[in-house]
Amino acid sequence: MVISPSLRGTDRTRLIVFSVFYLCLSGGKMRLKSLQKRKVFKQKKVIFKKFVIFAFVIALISTLFYFAYRAIDSKISKGNSLINLKSKWKSYDYQAVYDISSAILYEKPFNTTARTYNGYAAFFLAVSQSDLTESLTYLDESINSLRIALQTARFGSVSQIEYMLGKAYFYKNLQSSYHYYADLAVKYLLKAKKDGYKASNPKNDDIPELLGLSYASLGMTMESISAFTEALLVRESDILLLSIAEQYHAVGQDTVAEQYLYRISQECKDEQIILKSRILMGNIYLEREEFDDAEREFNFVLEKNENSADALYGLGVVYESRGDLVKARSEWRKALRIQNNHPLALKKMSEIK
Repeated sequence: MVISPSLRGTDRTRLIVFSVFYLCLSGGKMRLKSLQKRKVFKQKKVIFKKFVIFAFVIALISTLFYFAYRAIDSKISKGNSLINLKSKWKSYDYQAVYDISSAILYEKPFNTTARTYNGYAAFFLAVSQSDLTESLTYLDESINSLRIALQTARFGSVSQIEYMLGKAYFYKNLQSSYHYYADLAVKYLLKAKKDGYKASNPKNDDIPELLGLSYASLGMTMESISAFTEALLVRESDILLLSIAEQYHAVGQDTVAEQYLYRISQECKDEQIILKSRILMGNIYLEREEFDDAEREFNFVLEKNENSADALYGLGVVYESRGDLVKARSEWRKALRIQNNHPLALKKMSEIK
């Protein structure tokens, strides 16, 4: 700062004092600001250190928790545990489900969850077997486990278990030499319906179809027709149409049976079902004594499958109606060579003797 020489002494002194004071004040303010900045920096530094320490601790805890979880989960999700059991079920590994549930039941025979899954897995293993003996063994295990599970099952799972038990009895009846289980299939399938069983996809509801086949096995024709008709409302199939036609034929309503057989002839692509429907149509013609039409049906089948015992038997009846017993016996002998216990062919041969 430059002080003018024209100022008086007193004024000059005041100005110098003021200038010194101003400089001191400015310097103090600058120092104060500097101190404040340093204080703020130290505070930020402390906060940053704390944040770093906190983040490190969180990371450490998370890492420890992760490895602990992996270790526990690995231990639980392997071996004979219910968690592993359900995991294998979700992946459709029925053999693993069967093995794990069997191991659990060895230690805890009345574990409802293990019993239920054991019954389910045994059923699916049964229907996948090519060996009849093994299939029946699995079915017996399935039925045993499901019946035990049913005693202690929670209400919400009862209908599902009843449904699977009904199916197990149905397949046991199907594979047995004597049909002694159709009534039990009907019993549990009806209970499942009553208790509110619903298929996850309504189009997959096979209870009416299973009931229809079980009623047919029991000779309960009208009940079978009713069940099959209900099954058609769920989904139409050629095997259902054929089954309904067979049941109407069994009660003598051949006109109705023909309507279903006609639908098969127009729409069906499955050759085996077509051949069965043609044999049934041939039998209807035999009963009406329309032998030329019957011969046409049986010859059609034999052109596709020369080893059809039913078609050979029917053709023999046609020859018999014309008085040609030599040809008739020839056809019946062919039928018996293919199916040595064919009941109708056996009866005809015994009558001729």
